[in-house]
Amino acid sequence: MVVVAGDITVDEVREKMQTYFGAALAGDPIPKGQQNVPIRERDTFQTMQDRVPQARIYRTWVTPGRTTETAADLDLAAMVLGNGKNSRLYKELVYDKQVANNAVAYLQEQEQASFFEIQVTLKEGQDPEEVDAMIDDIVSDFLANGPTADELKRAKTKYNASTVRGLEEIGGFGGKAVTLAQSEVYAGDPGFWKTRLEWQNEASPADVKSAANEWISNGFHQITVTPFGDYQVAEDGADRSALPQVNTTPDLEWPDVQQAELSNGINVIFARRDAVPQVDIAVRFDAGYASDTVMGADKTGLSSFTMSMLDEGAGEMGALDIAASLEDLGAEFSSGSNLDSSTVTFSALTDNLEETVSLAGTIIKTPTFPENELERVRGITLAGIEQEKAQPVGMALRLLPPEIYGDGHPYGVPFTGSGTTEAVSGFTKEDLAAYKDAWLRPDNATIFVVGDTTMEEIQPVLEAEFGSWAAPETAKPEKDVPTVSNPESSRVIIVDRPGSPQTMILAGELAPPGTAENNEAISAMNDALGGQFSARVNMNLREDKGWAYGAYTFISGATNQRPFMVYAPVQTDRTADSITELRNELTGVTTDRPVTSEELARVVKNNTRALPGQYETGGAVLGSLMSSHTLNRPLDYPVTIKPTYEALTLEDVGAAAEEVVKPDQLVWMIIGDREQIEEPIRALNIGEVEVRSLDDAE
Repeated sequence: MVVVAGDITVDEVREKMQTYFGAALAGDPIPKGQQNVPIRERDTFQTMQDRVPQARIYRTWVTPGRTTETAADLDLAAMVLGNGKNSRLYKELVYDKQVANNAVAYLQEQEQASFFEIQVTLKEGQDPEEVDAMIDDIVSDFLANGPTADELKRAKTKYNASTVRGLEEIGGFGGKAVTLAQSEVYAGDPGFWKTRLEWQNEASPADVKSAANEWISNGFHQITVTPFGDYQVAEDGADRSALPQVNTTPDLEWPDVQQAELSNGINVIFARRDAVPQVDIAVRFDAGYASDTVMGADKTGLSSFTMSMLDEGAGEMGALDIAASLEDLGAEFSSGSNLDSSTVTFSALTDNLEETVSLAGTIIKTPTFPENELERVRGITLAGIEQEKAQPVGMALRLLPPEIYGDGHPYGVPFTGSGTTEAVSGFTKEDLAAYKDAWLRPDNATIFVVGDTTMEEIQPVLEAEFGSWAAPETAKPEKDVPTVSNPESSRVIIVDRPGSPQTMILAGELAPPGTAENNEAISAMNDALGGQFSARVNMNLREDKGWAYGAYTFISGATNQRPFMVYAPVQTDRTADSITELRNELTGVTTDRPVTSEELARVVKNNTRALPGQYETGGAVLGSLMSSHTLNRPLDYPVTIKPTYEALTLEDVGAAAEEVVKPDQLVWMIIGDREQIEEPIRALNIGEVEVRSLDDAE
């Protein structure tokens, strides 16, 4: 659409348009949006500060679009309220009460919806709340009585005069060309401006009052902007020549832990935390990923899948019924597995504790595994597996465990817990029911409780729901997690990811189990080597070389042999160099560069001084109790950490390094662009090299 205005005839315009634009290709049709005015039923308020000299109030309503007769009436209302010195807002706030320097109202017209806005700039020192009340009074009076005949006549005259003066110009925002163009674009009629002018000239005080009451009576959003305060800087009395010295480490306060037994033998472990009226409960089963192999060779991922299905239907309730009940109670529910355990966790408000425990009991004891929900969750799980296989970290966590534990080992499964596509695709309702009957049973359960209750209060509640839960007649299954040896020499597996801008390095070997007596020495050694931001590995690859955003070593938790892993996503052209640096750090900590006294002191201080913050929530205490129980540690284990760490010697940490770190026995999983990284990696000659494709990430 083209508008031409000026000293020219229609025929001349048509000829020139044909000459210059006739051969232009037509574009795609442009969809035209419909009027869409949100209906707001309540007022909302927002306050902000800015570097401004005076406070200002912005009050805005959403109103109909510019081509409606209502918009024409509201434009007149805005003129009466806040256009000129005789407008109501300006006269009362600026002239009479002198609380403002300026006060305006206007209609910001848009195609689909417009904005009716009042804007008042306060005098310095005026209270925004008082001025806000004055605005309320002015608007309320206008809505109650509407404009007077004289006010409306004055507003129409202003509008007519503005229109006439604008049309005197050819260009400009109010000129002929723009007026015609806007009329055509927004209304589909180049003469719409005349229609709008007629609407306004014919509007009565009742019309304007009616439009105002419909659209600016409520539902506004108000922003009050105030100046920043005038703050003074105190006299500097701090010595900033060095960081403040922390010379003491507070002892961790740990709640008393009580134990009881339900009538069917379920052990209950309880700790009171009454900071908030909430109780966190976990029912933990000795199962986990390691239990999948007991159920069959093709059941990888069954533990996680079964746990994810518990709240999809139980008793007489469907998935949505369960979700609604949890919401009604203000409760939270989750279930899942790790290598060694499967856990149901629920959080209850103290007032709703009995009802929440009853609901959780129904979910745990009588899941129904509906077929329709099973297929839905299956689809979600399979999609998640594909996401893992598409991401380097997920891919490595799927591929590496079988390489370090061996095929068929209960821990040699994807550490994501999701299983394999083949296994998940074949799970049936009968598989889930069989897993539940085998592992989710009272003689395989422990209940942990932390929160705002007492053992005397919670035990009867748990007894009522779980005390009569009978174990099946079949014997409780046993997991067989054999001890395996690390390989005699390193291996390198390159997973080709063409075009990858980064290489994911994940190396692994087997470390002592989580029940090891020197666990703190192992943790301290790992923290100095690569377990913390300031550790050697990260300082080397990130801070010194700049080849990685972050590089770490870590030891995953498990009751049996744990994986010691090296993690480093690095830039592609530095893949081989990064492997060399990682090997140097791993070798150094066991030979010529053992952990120093300074490193050990830093690790001990960090790990002990962080303890109070780590256990500030009931959920953190609950997690600690479960971990301690699983690893056969004392239930107040966090309290014992401080003296144990403080007693560590360099010899302890050195022995842990020799026991755990085996640079020449690592399995290296390198995921990146084979074309760029294979030759430099082979040149390192650190072990047999195998190349795989992305399709091998099952």
